[in-house]
Amino acid sequence: MVENGQAERGAKQRLDRWLCFSRAVKSRTLAQKLIESGAVRVNSERTVATDHKVGAGDVLTLTLTLHSRLKVWRVLDAGERRGPAAEAATLYEDLSPPPLPREAGPEPHAAREPGSGRPTKKERRETDRLQEGEG
Repeated sequence: MVENGQAERGAKQRLDRWLCFSRAVKSRTLAQKLIESGAVRVNSERTVATDHKVGAGDVLTLTLTLHSRLKVWRVLDAGERRGPAAEAATLYEDLSPPPLPREAGPEPHAAREPGSGRPTKKERRETDRLQEGEG
């Protein structure tokens, strides 16, 4: 039973509210958009219902496009409010895989030695010709 807006231990809560309280997203509106886009799975089943009830023991899989991250969280408790990060961290157990290592990007076409200054106009034209493939 809920008294004075306090969630009881083991209670079920709306998915959008839980995502907001756990600080996975900044607001309930963003949580609703994330859920409706199909980026959230509850116990490995995709859901688009923002009012889907989650409780202790449920496993959420979030596909966040911000940093191309995959988060897997086990719900430990229902939240009472959107409090500080330390309080939000008590609502879930992080089961996420480690991030993939970043690949080294290609070297710049016109690498210059450090301290050589800005390229002259002639050097710039030569660089442009190389990049365009005129050779």
